[in-house]
Amino acid sequence: MEVLTPFIAYGAALTLAAAIPGPGVAALVGQSLGMGFRASLPFIMGIAVADLVYLTAAIVGLAALAQAFAGALMVIKVLGALYLVYLAYRFWTSKAGLTRVEAATKRDGARAFMTGFAVTMGNPKAIVFYLALLPAVVDLEGIGMSQWFFLAVLTVGILFAVLLPYAVLAAKARLFMARSGALLRLNRVAALTIGGAGAIILVQALLALGGIA
Repeated sequence: MEVLTPFIAYGAALTLAAAIPGPGVAALVGQSLGMGFRASLPFIMGIAVADLVYLTAAIVGLAALAQAFAGALMVIKVLGALYLVYLAYRFWTSKAGLTRVEAATKRDGARAFMTGFAVTMGNPKAIVFYLALLPAVVDLEGIGMSQWFFLAVLTVGILFAVLLPYAVLAAKARLFMARSGALLRLNRVAALTIGGAGAIILVQALLALGGIA
């Protein structure tokens, strides 16, 4: 039981951190509202892969290296936010309802993945969790390949378990609004949700740049 205690503590901490709504969750809800449930899956996978990058960096002692590349992370964060704003514009200006938007976004799985990845890589919450809080929960020096694999599987499982309900609820709201004929209103709600998330991320980036300056 003592062997599992650090992993249980890690799982509990990650669940709590992932469940707290933020720009990433807002963007995920917007994805599901505008494109449907399936479109949200690549976004969640992008978030999970970014978390694995930070987890691996913390375990192999690359925290200092990650901090050194703070500028690159900022660029990734801004690019992800700009894509969210662009996606919001597409939803807002789509007067033909969902059909045209869905046709244009069916091939955007890779973009959704990269957006989820970019948003998480530049998320201060993720950086603090993996590079500052994780060492206090898990003895990183005692982590081998098998323990890393277990943590990786646990991380992906927890993120999907926590984030999928957000996507499912948004998809149900989308179906309800589509049946009621409120397609234009649905596009506007999706645009405001995604655009708001992108705007918040951009403001965070500007504040961070101001702090650096």
